[in-house]
Amino acid sequence: MKFSERMGITRASAVLQTESMTDELRNSLWNILDIHIWSARGFQESRGGKFGGISNFSRTLWLNYFKLRIDSIPDYSFQIMDFIRNQFYFRAWYGVYDFIEFIVEMEEDEKLVQDLNIMLERELAGYRIISGQIVQITDDMEKEAVEKALEPGHFEGARIHLQKALEHLANRAKPDYRNSIKESISAVESIACELSGKKDATLGDALKTLEREGQLHGALKSGFSAIYGYTSDADGIRHAIMAESNIDADDAKYFLVSCATFINYLKAKHAKST
Repeated sequence: MKFSERMGITRASAVLQTESMTDELRNSLWNILDIHIWSARGFQESRGGKFGGISNFSRTLWLNYFKLRIDSIPDYSFQIMDFIRNQFYFRAWYGVYDFIEFIVEMEEDEKLVQDLNIMLERELAGYRIISGQIVQITDDMEKEAVEKALEPGHFEGARIHLQKALEHLANRAKPDYRNSIKESISAVESIACELSGKKDATLGDALKTLEREGQLHGALKSGFSAIYGYTSDADGIRHAIMAESNIDADDAKYFLVSCATFINYLKAKHAKST
């Protein structure tokens, strides 16, 4: 906290930014892109004053993100940067996140993602970058749980389902909360069936087997069986009867984080038994 904030002279921001973006947040995200990309050696100019990496970068940007004519790309690096900067600063808050996602996918740079997440946390943004997606998960422990569950490993089926759940939740244009929840539950079902050796079992049956084999505490089995029952009954998520308006982002986020945490638990128990 700044001196002026501690003294009560200025007011510290305490509101998470979920449907807006302060100038400080926008500037911070731009600065990270500048450090990692715009000002990187050889990006804007190579030896001899010729185009550097910005040449191919801008072609990809014009073709796949801006969707403008490639022959409209300016002739000079500084003009290209002026155009990109104007797009970044005059777009709505969600447009900035769209741009960040595209750049993260292009660059595939873990340090870039790490530094962007540091700025998102520092400026109280209600989003973090997880597996290339900007997701409204505001708690660091929740973020770490989902990231850990998405790590490649032996349980690829569970990872794929959880990745789909994340994508449904992260789709800002048309979020699909129902299918996000279904995929989260399917992720748990996948790993439970694999661990129980019953590939075609329901989640409930697989959990019972894990309990009998001592891989799962009875209370945890009962808790997740109840959650599974909620999603499977006549009014549940897996049936079309339940109106989409009854399900919101909080529901989908709860299931994503809960299922990710449970998957991590099952992985840890399995690792100890092998």
